[in-house]
Amino acid sequence: MRFVPQLLAVAAVSFIGSQLLFAVDGNPWLTLIVGVCAAASACGSTAGWCDAPSTDTTELARRGAWQAMGWGTLIGIALFALVIVNLAFLGSYDVEGWGSVTGALGMIGFMAAAAVTEELLFRGVLFRIAEERVGTWIAMVSTGLLFGMVHLFNEHATVWGGLAVAIEAGGMLTAAYIATRSLWLPIGLHFGWNFAAAGIFSSEVSGNGATSGLLQTSTSGSTLVTGGSFGPEGSLYSVVFCVVVTLAFLWLARRRGHIVPRRGRADRNAVTATLAR
Repeated sequence: MRFVPQLLAVAAVSFIGSQLLFAVDGNPWLTLIVGVCAAASACGSTAGWCDAPSTDTTELARRGAWQAMGWGTLIGIALFALVIVNLAFLGSYDVEGWGSVTGALGMIGFMAAAAVTEELLFRGVLFRIAEERVGTWIAMVSTGLLFGMVHLFNEHATVWGGLAVAIEAGGMLTAAYIATRSLWLPIGLHFGWNFAAAGIFSSEVSGNGATSGLLQTSTSGSTLVTGGSFGPEGSLYSVVFCVVVTLAFLWLARRRGHIVPRRGRADRNAVTATLAR
């Protein structure tokens, strides 16, 4: 059974990485180094998951990896920046000065480790295995909700914040995986979004408290607009913009024939096709 060893492998890498990051907390340079090494180790230790033996035909294929991660990172940063621009337009987000360059560098390592391990676990293992059994749609909704529920354990977490993360990340990142059948784009997208939030705009990430990034900032106004103590991920702007991107990825996935039907429906369709011959 593939599910158990894959799940245990990712959980072990994630636990070790988180403990190392906790040990170097407060030192941005060590956080950068440890985080990047943890992310690389996680990818390297799980690259052989898929049934296909060639590394060019798996979710972690080397071919096109940097390009996919690069595009994902750019999309993630641009998307979060769009949220911030709208908050600033309403007067709910203010830049008070420059923050910490070294703090932003540390966030690169921290967010790289988080993006890689979470994508390996939720898209690479849980969604992929669930999709084989119940089809794309049920697997997407169920793993998305689980992803949101996990974030309820964060500091300052709210039910709305968890639901927002389930819709934004659980939907958008899963849709990116479905459209490409590769983990590199969702990894880059996940990293870009989180790094923009913490490393550039110094905002709270999923209720984990304020961060020290490139800018020194403050937010004010309606919780529904700003996300309140949970951070901009709990903003309606984030939900709306991420839903739009999710729909775009799903449209691309359907065009490419990447939607997997429920097993029962697939079997009925196969029988119908056979009888029609």
